[in-house]
Parts: sequence; C-alpha cells; structure tokens
Amino acid sequence: MSEQTIFEQIKLALANAPRNQYMAELHLQMIKFADELKHITSKEFCEGVGLKQSLGTEFSKMRNLTSRLKAAGLDTNRI
Repeated sequence: MSEQTIFEQIKLALANAPRNQYMAELHLQMIKFADELKHITSKEFCEGVGLKQSLGTEFSKMRNLTSRLKAAGLDTNRI
C-alpha cells in the first residue's frame, strides 16, 4: 500500500471518529500502520495526514510501542 493511500485511510478514520475519541483513533491508526511507515519521519507523517507538527511525538511513541505490542501478540491487521 502506498504512503498516500495510508494517509488517506488515516484521514478518513479520523474524520469519522467520535469527537471525544479523536486521539484514541489517531493512536490506533499510528499503531496499525507503524510497520508500513517505519521509514518516514514524524514530520513527514504529520504533513501527510495534515496534522500539527506537535503530534509527531505521538507518532514516534506509537511506533516504538508497536514492537512491544506485537511481541505480546497484537495482530495489527485486526485493528
């Protein structure tokens, strides 16, 4: 899947998230696509999805957390 397609899927998921679940959805999407986006910077992620640069830290955190979650049995394809 291309980066642009992933960014569009994330944008759609965020647009459809309930107002009080926006950040939870953002974190889930970051975890879901962490492996496919491991080669990009947090700045590139934020630009691609149209987020404030300050959320780049969240992208880095979720990418680091994903390896631990997968080691514990998480299947990111089920998110």
